[in-house]
Amino acid sequence: MTTAGAKTVAECTAQAMAFLAQSDAEFAAGDRRQGSEKLYGAATQAVFAAAQQRGWRYRSHRETKNAVIRLEAEYNDPSLLSGFLAAEKFHRNFFHDEMTDYEIVNEQPAVHDFVNHMVALITEYARNA
Repeated sequence: MTTAGAKTVAECTAQAMAFLAQSDAEFAAGDRRQGSEKLYGAATQAVFAAAQQRGWRYRSHRETKNAVIRLEAEYNDPSLLSGFLAAEKFHRNFFHDEMTDYEIVNEQPAVHDFVNHMVALITEYARNA
């Protein structure tokens, strides 16, 4: 299900992985704010793809977060919400640059895990549809 201008599930999934790689490159180059935003972008693109598969709304931040909550319930997997909450910290960091280096290093893996887990769930859902 797509709307005018909306990307396909495959495009959102590919964008999630591209943002994940861009985030790593931005952090490696010392750009904490752009690295943070790309990391959050990776997480949201993965949620967009999963929401599209299910015909759920995801156009606002609230709808995106609600999609994560629904996915958490669908899979009975609390790591989905905790991974997205970690991503939200990076979104705030883009605006406020308030995360310490220690927080960034310790929170990045949670968002990477979330995105990779979401991509696996998206792939599984497509296979079983």
